[in-house]
Amino acid sequence: MASLNYLWAQRAKFPLGTKQFFAAWAKRILTMPELFKRNQRRNELLSKGSQIDERAEIGEVTIEGNCQYLSIGQFSFLGKVKIALHENVEIGNRVCINDGVEILTGSHDVYDPEWKHTMGKIVIEDYAWIGTGAMILPGVKIGTGAVVGARAVVSKSVPAGAIVVGNPARATSKTRAQNLNYNPCEFLAANRAWLLG
Repeated sequence: MASLNYLWAQRAKFPLGTKQFFAAWAKRILTMPELFKRNQRRNELLSKGSQIDERAEIGEVTIEGNCQYLSIGQFSFLGKVKIALHENVEIGNRVCINDGVEILTGSHDVYDPEWKHTMGKIVIEDYAWIGTGAMILPGVKIGTGAVVGARAVVSKSVPAGAIVVGNPARATSKTRAQNLNYNPCEFLAANRAWLLG
């Protein structure tokens, strides 16, 4: 949602000279530097071949590998995330990936005497939430609405709606609500300044 064009078109409008007008514009001006940074990060990744929706939010992402392997859907948020792009990483719509998360598409085969490099595509479907410091390993699919708990290490795919925690990540007895309908990007101060005032 950080696209300046999008925010301008969707901005909350208040009568000129009112208290709401001045409050909204004060917030917008104060949060502008962060908004510019996120736009710059998206544009840098786009220039390197990534496919990123204009409404996705890109935090301080560290990318290693081929940026052409990365795709991010609308209204998804990535915080301070590290992504190793040796294979495709597909992030759906309305996904929230918190700070400290590592997404690794490459590793080594510990059973191979030559310790060969192995790679696997990672798919993170709509409404998934990846908690702080979690690690997603090669070949994993995180289903729609699934939750990966903080510091979890995910080596196997996670079904839709499941909540997994621990190392290795294991499903809890609880599942997530169905019919999810939220936008993680709306919680960011810069976006709220434009959309709500």
